[in-house]
Amino acid sequence: MEFLLEGFLALGWKQVIMYGIGVVLIYLAIAKEYEPALLLPMGFGAILVNLPLSGVLNQVMPGVGETHGVIQWLFEKGISSSEVMPLLLFIGIGAMIDFSPLLSRPVYFLFGASAHFGIFAVITLSCLFGFSLKDAAAIGIIGAADGPTTILVSQVLHSTYLGPIAVAAYSYMSLVPIIQPFAIKLVTTKKERMIRMEPVAGTEIPRILKIIFPIIVTVIVGFISPQAVALIGFLMFGNLIRECGVLESLSEAAQKNLTNLITLLLGITIAFTLKADEFLTVDTIKILALGLVAFILDTVGGVLFTKFLNIFLKKKINPMIGAAGISAFPMSSRVIQKMALKEDPTNIFLMHAVSANVSGQIASVAASGLVLSLIMKYL
Repeated sequence: MEFLLEGFLALGWKQVIMYGIGVVLIYLAIAKEYEPALLLPMGFGAILVNLPLSGVLNQVMPGVGETHGVIQWLFEKGISSSEVMPLLLFIGIGAMIDFSPLLSRPVYFLFGASAHFGIFAVITLSCLFGFSLKDAAAIGIIGAADGPTTILVSQVLHSTYLGPIAVAAYSYMSLVPIIQPFAIKLVTTKKERMIRMEPVAGTEIPRILKIIFPIIVTVIVGFISPQAVALIGFLMFGNLIRECGVLESLSEAAQKNLTNLITLLLGITIAFTLKADEFLTVDTIKILALGLVAFILDTVGGVLFTKFLNIFLKKKINPMIGAAGISAFPMSSRVIQKMALKEDPTNIFLMHAVSANVSGQIASVAASGLVLSLIMKYL
């Protein structure tokens, strides 16, 4: 009967803490509905990989010999060796995005660029905190506010902190409704938040432009930042499937079936990096803090850039729109509109915020590719 107690005897306090972290992630997914498709499998996976003598990992078990765990296999095949899971997810994301609001207001590309200041600021801060350049770059990408991009960049750079980085990225994405209002109020006045924006009628974008746009973006970003070709290419390929008009069934499958399946697999696979001995470190606390700083600086950067533009504009832009330039789509644009309605119930500028938010999708991928191109030259 002693073999029945082997698991209990091998249990350590670190594993118990990881069970608690797993339960917290599951609670946030179910009770608070914070990114449930990812936090729930990630939380459950955190429990699985920390069970003593767990059969989901490769290891040698007494009386059994060497075992090959399914979660470790998924991680090695789907993320570690090929990054295929995050890339496939980009096809589904691209199929879900309508770039029409941005195409009708191209100037809003500027907000997507300015709202990623946190990436580069936190890379510098991470180096000052003692992280290597490749780990600092991976930590900075948390500021992309894009979970799949963060995971992909971390793996390409072979960061040793993929677990904490992934948890930080998805946790803070789910907390955008809390983080962004706080950051916006730090750098705006009530008067600025009440600047009225004229409602815009939906502009009909020619179909040919919608088809050409993903091709042009892929080519331009590919020349400027070759390391971003896979990221931007899969995103824009998904969008091309959506806009071409002859692949409706594939577009629907990419938006629903593919996205849902890869999201679930990605969540539980990332749990491989949540093993207690690797996750429960001082560096994890640093990464969580730096990730929060990245999100705050992204928002502040977008707001301050808009305020700078207003110095030269006769018709002022509500600076909160700049904060919508992060990649958390469409959550950020909804948060911004909700804040505007609190200040003035008649100030409806959702389409302005959506335009900035959509630009953030492209900007996050382009910025990540730029970071990869720069960092890999020095590795």
